Amino acid sequence: MNLREQIAKQYEGPCACGKAHRVILDDIRIGSGILSSVPELVSRYGSKAFVLSDKHTRQAAGQQVEALLKEKGLFGGAYCFEADRVEPDETAAGQMLMHFDPACDTIVAVGSGTINDLSKLLSATTGRPYLIVGTAPSMDGFASATSSVIRDGLKISLDTIAPKAVVADTAVMKNAPLRLLQSGIGDMFAKYISLAEWRISNVINDEYYCPKVAGLVRDALARCAANAKQLIARDEEAVAAVTEGLIYAGLAMAMAGVSRPASGMEHYFSHIWDMRGQEFGTPFDYHGIQCGIATRDCIRIYNEIRKIKPDYTKAKAAVDAFSWDDWKEKLQAFLGKSADAMIALEAREQKYNPATHPARFARIAERWDDICAIIDEEIPSLEDYDKLLDAIELNETYKDLGHSTDETRQTFYMTKDIRDKYIGSRLLWDLGCLEEVGETIFND
Repeated sequence: MNLREQIAKQYEGPCACGKAHRVILDDIRIGSGILSSVPELVSRYGSKAFVLSDKHTRQAAGQQVEALLKEKGLFGGAYCFEADRVEPDETAAGQMLMHFDPACDTIVAVGSGTINDLSKLLSATTGRPYLIVGTAPSMDGFASATSSVIRDGLKISLDTIAPKAVVADTAVMKNAPLRLLQSGIGDMFAKYISLAEWRISNVINDEYYCPKVAGLVRDALARCAANAKQLIARDEEAVAAVTEGLIYAGLAMAMAGVSRPASGMEHYFSHIWDMRGQEFGTPFDYHGIQCGIATRDCIRIYNEIRKIKPDYTKAKAAVDAFSWDDWKEKLQAFLGKSADAMIALEAREQKYNPATHPARFARIAERWDDICAIIDEEIPSLEDYDKLLDAIELNETYKDLGHSTDETRQTFYMTKDIRDKYIGSRLLWDLGCLEEVGETIFND
C-alpha cells in the first residue's frame, strides 16, 4: 500500500465532524533516487511538460528532470527564474505566464515554497495539471490547494489547485541549504499554536473543528519533532519523515477546507514581517524560520494568558476606550498600502463592534477552564520548545531577524487584523489585556 492509499484508508470519507474528507493528491512518492519516476507521472496527465524552476532549484534537480523528460519525449519547454530570491508577487506571476508555452499540457514544478505557490497559480490559470518535485523540506504547502502570494503588497492565501502528485527525492532534499531545512521544521513547530487556537475558537465561537484532522496534524508534528536533530544532520530517513509530516499538514488543510490546522497567530507575525519588507525594505526571512521563531513568542504570550482571570469591568473599559479610527491610522503607518485590505476586512467582519463583545466575553468567562486546559494540552513549555529550537540549531529571536522590540510589539498587536480568524491577540483584546501582555512580553 502506497502512502496516498494509507492516508485515504484512515482519513477519507464521511466524518463525525460533518464533512466528507478527501485526499486531494493522486500520488505521493517519498524516497531516495525517485526522480526517475517523474516521466511516468507526467505521462499519466499529458505528453508535453512545462518545467518551472529557479536558478537554485534547477541546479538541484531541474536539469535532471528536464533531461529525463527529454529522453522520454515529454519535454515541452521550461522557464527558470534568475533572481537570487523569487517572491510570489505580480511580477513573478507575470513572468511565469508570459513564458508559459500553451502547447504544454502538463506542468512540472521543481522546487518548494515559492515555486510551488506559483505553479499552483499557473495550473489554476491555464487549466493544466501539475506535479511538484520537491527540492527542500521547507514548508507545508506541498499538498494544499492554496497559494501563499503577495498581492498589492499584502500576503494572502489564494484558492488555487493542488498538485496531482508530489515527488520528494530524499537524496536531493537532504542537500538543501540548512536555512531551508530549518524553515520546514519551523513551519511544523507552528502547529502547536494553530491547533490550540483552532480548538479555542471552537469553544468561544462554535467554529468548525475536526478532531480527526487535528489528530493527523498532531501526529505529523510529533513525527517532525522526533526527527528534528537527525534532519539537521541530513539523515535521509529523517528527511523522509519530516517531508511526510509536511505533506500531511497540507492534506489536513484540504480535508478541513480551512487553513486552521496549520496556521495561527505565529503565521501572522511572519506575514506582517513579509509585508513590511515589501513595503519598507525591512528585514524578512524564510516563512518557516519566522514562524518557528514567532512560535516561541506565542508560547510566552499564552503563558501570560494562562495567568489571567477574566474581568468584565476591565474588558469593557478597554473596549470603550478603543478607537477604530485611531487604529486605522496606526495600521496604515505601520504597513503602508498593505493595511488597506485589513481595513476592508474589518468593514465586513466587525470584530471591534462593541455590541458583539459582551456575549463573546460571557462565553470566554464561562469556558475559561476549558480554554486553559486546551493551552495546557496543546502548547509545550518554553523549556521544551527551546530544546526543539536547539535541536535544529535555530537559537534565534526576533532581534536576530532584524526586528526591534517596539516593532515586534506592534506586529503582535496587528496579528489580530490579518485574517478573519480568532487567535490569541483577539482573545487578549476581548479580555482587555492586549497591551498589558504586549508590554510584558516585548519589553527590552
